[in-house]
Amino acid sequence: MSQTFTIKPAKGVQVRDPATGEHLDPAGATVPRNRYWLRRLKDGDVVEARAPKATKATSKE
Repeated sequence: MSQTFTIKPAKGVQVRDPATGEHLDPAGATVPRNRYWLRRLKDGDVVEARAPKATKATSKE
């Protein structure tokens, strides 16, 4: 089992990240698979989401 997973808030719900105190990004975030987030998932406060796509960094010199 992975140590992290990607979630986003359920529609109409704001959830605080206990590590930062900030609301979870509506687009989703990768968080540790721990009791807090698993409970939020079980309670329906968050839903599993796809990991955000990595963007290519381009440098212009």
